[in-house]
Amino acid sequence: MRKQTWLSWSSGKDSAWALQVLRQSDEYEVTGLFTTINSAFERVAMHAVRVALLREQAQAVGLPLYLIEIPYPCSNEQYAAVMTEFMAQAGSAGVRCMAFGDLYLQDVRSYREERMQGSGIEPVFPLWGRPTRELLAEMLAGGLRACLTCVDPRVLPAEFAGRELTAQLLDSMPPNIDPCGENGEFHSFVFDGPMFSRPLDIEMGEVVTRDGFVFADCWLRGSQLT
Repeated sequence: MRKQTWLSWSSGKDSAWALQVLRQSDEYEVTGLFTTINSAFERVAMHAVRVALLREQAQAVGLPLYLIEIPYPCSNEQYAAVMTEFMAQAGSAGVRCMAFGDLYLQDVRSYREERMQGSGIEPVFPLWGRPTRELLAEMLAGGLRACLTCVDPRVLPAEFAGRELTAQLLDSMPPNIDPCGENGEFHSFVFDGPMFSRPLDIEMGEVVTRDGFVFADCWLRGSQLT
């Protein structure tokens, strides 16, 4: 019997591709997604994606979505407390694994592993150690489509915010940028891919600078914004 697994869903390409990989596994069965959202703005932390779009993604991949609200600003202690409570909830629901789309940042992986010690839930990293240029090429060749919703202007020009992530866009980035943005150079929102039953028809909106980052808004075409 495959292990019941919930996947950390950022709304971006790495978590989406982690779902694709896990669905091809004989060991894990993904039965839910979970996302931390900023309670003050009702958006995904860092990615700044609207909760309404998260729900559309969850419907498109056919999985329930669990929202974890964190305050803004959020201290490390507050974040740890919220996640500990959520892991207890997941364990009670029979979850045996939590999966993450992390690629190579050892401190991030170690933090997750340390937080989950003694919880009875195993951390899983299906994309870990994959060369990021090859991994992104695999994603794009597999039909994944994503736009950049957050850019760190200290390392990537602000005009990249809101653009679709393509091989051509990657080639136009500065050479020191990680192809998957693993060092926080950019964050993305996936609107189509092999893990989706249907593409999301989105349009890009306002681009703003906040807290030192450049954010591009997006929404479903024709939706009523609030």
